[in-house]
Amino acid sequence: MIKIASAAKTYGETVVGPIDLSIPRGGITALVGPNGAGKSTLLTMIGRLLGMDQGAIEVAGLDVASADSKELAKVLSILRQENHFVTRLTVRQLVAFGRFPHSRGRLTAEDEAAISNTLEFLNLEQLQHRYLDQLSGGQRQRAYVAMVLAQDTDYVLLDEPLNNLDIAHSVEMMRHLRQAAIDLGKTIIVVLHDINFAACYADRICAMRDGKIFAFGSPQEIVRDEILSNIFGTPITVIDGPHGPLAAYL
Repeated sequence: MIKIASAAKTYGETVVGPIDLSIPRGGITALVGPNGAGKSTLLTMIGRLLGMDQGAIEVAGLDVASADSKELAKVLSILRQENHFVTRLTVRQLVAFGRFPHSRGRLTAEDEAAISNTLEFLNLEQLQHRYLDQLSGGQRQRAYVAMVLAQDTDYVLLDEPLNNLDIAHSVEMMRHLRQAAIDLGKTIIVVLHDINFAACYADRICAMRDGKIFAFGSPQEIVRDEILSNIFGTPITVIDGPHGPLAAYL
């Protein structure tokens, strides 16, 4: 479980929190909301990439602010939006970085097997010896997600993993994440811009606005006309789709 107690961060004119939230273990929790709502800030605070001004966050019983880095890295992994490796790496070399908390830079046969399994899981076997600068934006994004999954943590934080992906590859990515949650037992927290992907693939939706939690619950509880219209500041009508509720906003 992830427990957030009165967590807050202020930078410039932006204020996020205080936030109180408990995210159960297992499944996919989607953070949604308009730009500037605080989604990425909250995610990076959970992942200890951004310090808090107040409050506390626990992941699987570990205090994020004070836990040993090596121990936390075996429990929690995070992928930010900004991925800029200046060194020329192959896909396999990039994914191998995910094994660092386990191997400390000396890959074992177990590490190599984990890398290969992750590449297969995300259908990257054919690309594993290609350099990152030879890939499309969507292929690179899949490679970065593979790096995080190779870390083999129970908790996985992903900041907008659908960036640079077209519709087909976005669907493929969310199906992979759904599979990781079900078959591999991962607890995945993901920032999404498309409410319909959240409605279809998430077990829980945490809707944010103005740095606060506006609503938290199942897709059936959150994907409603009045809630979405208030969150996003535009009229939204929810209709029954073939796989559940769909937000119509055009």
